[in-house]
Amino acid sequence: MSNKVVFLDRDGVINIDYGYVHKKSDFIFNDEIFSTLRYLKSRGFVFIIITNQSGIGRGYFSENDFMDLNIWMIDIFLSNGIEILETFFCPHSPAESCDCRKPNPGLIEKAIKKYSIDRSKSWMIGDSERDIEAAHNANIDNTILLGNKLSSKEKTKAKFRIDSIQEIRQLIL
Repeated sequence: MSNKVVFLDRDGVINIDYGYVHKKSDFIFNDEIFSTLRYLKSRGFVFIIITNQSGIGRGYFSENDFMDLNIWMIDIFLSNGIEILETFFCPHSPAESCDCRKPNPGLIEKAIKKYSIDRSKSWMIGDSERDIEAAHNANIDNTILLGNKLSSKEKTKAKFRIDSIQEIRQLIL
């Protein structure tokens, strides 16, 4: 049996992104993330985080710093009734040309293989075109661009573009 998954970018989707977030004291969950994910869970979705963490490769913080924050974040999700299946992350800087850094599909492909994910029933929610491209490169067509990193005139390859995470309830039924 294949899983239907919502892939979530971290910074900008789960939490407010103001650059290289790596401390609990700086981590602020986005409004409505818990209620929205509980809604999606009630529709049979499971959740996987797909995140570039170039701050590790750039030496801004360590992989242990990232892991400590990730464990804390997962615990907060659990206390809000949401299980995160796994967090897949790329620790490399853009200069390292790896296959796991979005927009490359390496992290998503790894998750698909590990968890028997049904691509046609799964979604990617990201806040940058790089997230959307990674999903498309992994043959996931259901994509949502959250927020306003692109100007209203710039085109996106996302299936949907929304300003608030709670709008997802009207898109993923």
